[in-house]
Amino acid sequence: MEELLPESLETALETALQTAGDGVLDPTGSANALIFLAIAAAGLGMALVYVPLRLYLTITARSRRLKLLQRIRKLRDELSSPKPVA
Repeated sequence: MEELLPESLETALETALQTAGDGVLDPTGSANALIFLAIAAAGLGMALVYVPLRLYLTITARSRRLKLLQRIRKLRDELSSPKPVA
């Protein structure tokens, strides 16, 4: 049994190499490549839309938050300062 194992492995390897050269193992190689390229292009397109949109939304949210915090501080200062008595 041990003597047959290396011989059968060699035979299987030779057969696989011969059929791979003929293109028998992967008849849809170009179709798989096109599907991969289509998915990669879709991912790239989504990234090109997502990144600028995410940056814009982050920047505008931060500016709104900053304005709100400044308004809160101003109101707090107004409430904490004593009113002049007339």
